[in-house]
Amino acid sequence: MADALGARRRLAWLNEAGIRIGTTLDLGRTAEELADFTVPELADGCAVDLLESVLRFREGDRVGGETDALRLRAMAVSHVEGLSLAPDPVGEVFVYGAHRLANRCLTSRRPVLISRMERSDYAAVAPGPGEAEVLRRAGVHSYLAVPLIARGVLLGLADFVRAGGRSPFTRADAALATELASKAAVCIDNARLYMREHEHVVTLQRALLPRTSPDTPGLDVSSCYAPAGDPAAVGGDWFDVVALPSGRTALMVGDVMGRGLAAAATMGRLRTVARTLMALDIAPERLLARLDLAARDLEEDQVATCLCAVYDPYGGTFRIASAGHPPPLLTGPDGIAAFLPVPAGAPLGTGVIPYDPVDFEVPEGVRLTLYTDGLVRSRTTGLDARLERLREAVGGELRVDGEVCEEIVERVGGDRSDDAIVLVAGVRPLAPEGDVYVRTLPPGGKAAGQARAMVRERLAAWGLQELTDTTELVVSELVGNALRYGNAPGELRLLRYERLSVEVSDSGPDLPQIQHADVSDESGRGLQLINMLCRRWGSCRTPAGKVVWAEQDLPPRAAP
Repeated sequence: MADALGARRRLAWLNEAGIRIGTTLDLGRTAEELADFTVPELADGCAVDLLESVLRFREGDRVGGETDALRLRAMAVSHVEGLSLAPDPVGEVFVYGAHRLANRCLTSRRPVLISRMERSDYAAVAPGPGEAEVLRRAGVHSYLAVPLIARGVLLGLADFVRAGGRSPFTRADAALATELASKAAVCIDNARLYMREHEHVVTLQRALLPRTSPDTPGLDVSSCYAPAGDPAAVGGDWFDVVALPSGRTALMVGDVMGRGLAAAATMGRLRTVARTLMALDIAPERLLARLDLAARDLEEDQVATCLCAVYDPYGGTFRIASAGHPPPLLTGPDGIAAFLPVPAGAPLGTGVIPYDPVDFEVPEGVRLTLYTDGLVRSRTTGLDARLERLREAVGGELRVDGEVCEEIVERVGGDRSDDAIVLVAGVRPLAPEGDVYVRTLPPGGKAAGQARAMVRERLAAWGLQELTDTTELVVSELVGNALRYGNAPGELRLLRYERLSVEVSDSGPDLPQIQHADVSDESGRGLQLINMLCRRWGSCRTPAGKVVWAEQDLPPRAAP
């Protein structure tokens, strides 16, 4: 009868373990729940240690195999009040040598029981002589270690001690602890696999984001990606910074409305399309319209929000268009931040176009902050309150350096339920003076000759005489095309930054293309020559027509 009652109590205790252990998918918390559950019912002290190799997702311990030393991380410790055991500090990694009883438990995959400890046993239990003496003085007299094995993977072990006048461990206690360890190991393994999924998604997400930003004339750009703690909430946010002709810079943030690996993969595809379109120097509103078509072609049938801003340092303007994305913030030189009134538009993939762009003139010293909605999404706080918190966070004195975005995330704080992107662009003065040269060209046939004269004069002032012949040829072809196909040339712009850029604007609607010219043809080779002589060339539409540009590399000694 007594055995039956004891069996019922043990069964009830094990059933209770299924409720109290594994309440979350946090690995450390699950280990703590195991240790706390066993004290004082089973033992006076308990420690849970996991193999470092398993925590790093190297699952090589599926079959038995002996080793001289094992590296384990202390995950949780629990003991009755007043008992001093000097355990391994939680969070640190320790090497378990072959003399340790825990090592024997791990290599044999079987429980290790010492009912009555002798003086020599303390050295085999404790990590060092000092700790062994602490155990002996605390009155520890019985030791039990059981392996944690789930799905054929050895995860680590849980070891227990009894002290004082308590009866020593028995074989029945070892069997009970082994049964408990098998149940708890499944919970620990679930938390470990959950952590692995989170790490894999975050790794993929980071790999799909840009690692470095290009040099941006007139802008100091900083960015950061803050992953969500929940693996199911990670994936889909992206940003990009693309250098455009004429020293302009395109800034973009986006968010796929999905989670996990599928959202991260979709994000990578959309970002690739967006970057390709931006490299073609397409206006923000046209870029979003084409991205909408690309999003609708994806098999996943997912939608995304996106915001694109193009900064012209010589005009001091941002041109911004949004596809259902939260509005950006502009922080003035006085430190006061305000949301910009950008028409939200419809998300990408919904087929609701066009998108309305807005131009903002900005002085030096302002900051533009772009972000994804994960920064202001919370389970406990309303959206309006979070947006106000963000507005306060981006205001005041903030230097646009490598840590400004992390500081904004920290200032906003709260229980974020989604991953977030923060992109900050600070407008700074162009330096040095004289790196841009803009002149209006006459509408008649004298435009080409005057453009060549302007090129000679400006390149001589910049010390770039060795580029004069090529640049004169390039500007002659660009002006000639503007006269023939663009009604008349408008402005000539020379820009010296990392490269020498030549631009000619006109009011014609058609973008130039390289033509196939036969040997007998007297025309049609202008763009072919530009393509061969320059590093790159291209064209983009403007509200008044188009701009055709070409870039050459600067001689090393002439770089500004």
